[in-house]
Amino acid sequence: MDTTSQAEGSPQDGEVVAALDIARIMHAIPHRYPFLLIDRVVDLVRGHSATGVKNVSVNENFFQGHFPNHPVMPGVLIIESMAQTAAVLVVETLGPEAAGKVVYFMSIEGAKFRRPVVPGDQLRIHIVKQRRRGNVWKFSAVAKVDGVSVAEATYAAMIMDH
Repeated sequence: MDTTSQAEGSPQDGEVVAALDIARIMHAIPHRYPFLLIDRVVDLVRGHSATGVKNVSVNENFFQGHFPNHPVMPGVLIIESMAQTAAVLVVETLGPEAAGKVVYFMSIEGAKFRRPVVPGDQLRIHIVKQRRRGNVWKFSAVAKVDGVSVAEATYAAMIMDH
């Protein structure tokens, strides 16, 4: 059960939001290069779900060492892209006063990695809010490439002033 109330004129749960470009993502969350791991957010339904898009390029800085002759996106960065997508959903749900606040991981459960993500892949991160209690949110996420699951996790996060 949601324990917060909607202020007059604030965003409404269930409202569909047009695709968010990189400028709007950067307004919503504080992450920046080289740690901004989503390029776009689509299919966002306030208070419910969103899909983050990450175009994986051979020019990503982590490929220099992971691995030089066999580039693979680190699983922890796929999980981070899930968290960033969720953070954008949180800010879009709460409204402008939440922009730039930090969303911290509290727990990660059931993380599974199904296949490597490599340069040229487009990672689509599908997240669904499971519940919200005050400033604590819980999400389930599945990351896919070409419609095939590459990673999944359930995680909890808390939004805070930094």
